[in-house]
Amino acid sequence: MNKIMENILTRRSVRAFTDKKIDIDIVKELIKAGLYAPSGMGRQTWKFTAVLNQSKIKKLAFAIGKELKREGYDFYSPSVIIIPSNDKESKFGKEDNACALENIFLAAHSYGIGSVWINQLQNICDVPEIRDILTELEIPENHVVYGLAALGYAKDENLSDVEKIGIYNIIE
Repeated sequence: MNKIMENILTRRSVRAFTDKKIDIDIVKELIKAGLYAPSGMGRQTWKFTAVLNQSKIKKLAFAIGKELKREGYDFYSPSVIIIPSNDKESKFGKEDNACALENIFLAAHSYGIGSVWINQLQNICDVPEIRDILTELEIPENHVVYGLAALGYAKDENLSDVEKIGIYNIIE
């Protein structure tokens, strides 16, 4: 099987991470993977913010948990979060960020790093307590976060192979 297909078919969402830190050079590579994702009309109206500081990650997770009434919410305790944000006025911002996140997830997997999509922010970015934290993280006021990547080394490296099923047609 080709390496790209193997990477796609073996990647899984990870919801339990070890305390092992991710090297900053790998974090930069993951951001680069996001930057190379397709974007509507090539506009690239996004910004990528990597947060390695555990207290800042916990602060954001706590505020989200409080807002959504999810006590103990913690993004599954990742080593790093990468937050793609996009201009609220961008016609294709949500789709662009989804493509960027997929690139980040696949690149992370290629380095042996686990990942999971966190989508709770998209409807609460402008709640004052949340916006204050996003501003502290230098995410522009006119940006929304549709999802973020929680990243770390998986606690359980024996992730199950899950056969993906779905309906599809091939018409020749």
